[in-house]
Amino acid sequence: MSPVLRRLAALLALALAAAGADAAVGLTELPTQGDDGPVTVFYPTKDVPGPVVRGPFHFQLAWHGAPARGNGRLVVVSHGSGGAPWTHAALASRLAEAGFTVALPEHRGDNWHDHADVGPASWKRRPVEVSRAIDAVAADARLAPLLKLDRVGVFGMSAGGHTALTLAGGRWSPAALMKHCDAHLDDDFPSCVGLALQLRGDFLDGPKKSVARFAIHHKLDDATWYTHTDPRVAAIVAEVPFAVDFDPASLAHPRMPLGLVRNGRDAWLAPAFHVTRVLQACAGCTLVSDLPTAGHGSLMEPPPPGLTGAAAALLNDPPGFDRALVKTAHARIVAFFVQHLLP
Repeated sequence: MSPVLRRLAALLALALAAAGADAAVGLTELPTQGDDGPVTVFYPTKDVPGPVVRGPFHFQLAWHGAPARGNGRLVVVSHGSGGAPWTHAALASRLAEAGFTVALPEHRGDNWHDHADVGPASWKRRPVEVSRAIDAVAADARLAPLLKLDRVGVFGMSAGGHTALTLAGGRWSPAALMKHCDAHLDDDFPSCVGLALQLRGDFLDGPKKSVARFAIHHKLDDATWYTHTDPRVAAIVAEVPFAVDFDPASLAHPRMPLGLVRNGRDAWLAPAFHVTRVLQACAGCTLVSDLPTAGHGSLMEPPPPGLTGAAAALLNDPPGFDRALVKTAHARIVAFFVQHLLP
């Protein structure tokens, strides 16, 4: 383990000790406001946990438990495309055990039950939805008195990583994605097309690429640079971020400490085009976790069950991946926030 990661591990151990051996994790949901989705919140509590069932997922959490004073800091988690809070429950629980309150907004038009705006339409809204999730926590009479919201953390995975990079000061453009796909469609096909089509090395690949190029040029001709800042955000971790549409110069000097998570066998967002390019642009960024055997969705815990087709190929663990590594990666993410958000 490198000296930096040893220091992060030591900080995490101190934070967990400070949180108390009897710490449990509470769970609540803040109601929707306007067009926004609900905000799921994990937090420290002293109430006794019980069974909580959400779809196929089973947890031991204190539903609507009384919030207990933790370390006073909030972390907002931005899920990936088609995502939900529950595949980030292990990380959210570890953060809560370390004293953090954790808010997970459901991104409108790009979540487990609504795919209407997957891609740039959602990416334009997502950073603002993170800001409104902070506002929602600030307005909650149970949570707000226990928090100082001048230094908030943000974690994002995949499309949520795109959200995180935007909040770090990155500027992105749909036309930049179009340019990338024109040059690298064969090598980065899933990034450009998502789950809609797969190349299989047969006679249909040519027509599929033609359809993909037509759709890309039809949908991604907007050359506007999009940005969003929130002065409350003070530390960010982007896991396997969608990043090819960013101006690299805008990420050379992030507004706050920026950590990155790279999964070496990511078949959806090829590291060479995405997270590695961010690392090359940002000399001051921290590689919080680097797992050569992990796939795109390998750090989701619990993992989404029952995936089939393209979703299974792109999100399920690659053969040979050891899920014991997930706990270590999560510990490093928690330690990064401990280092940069706590006094």
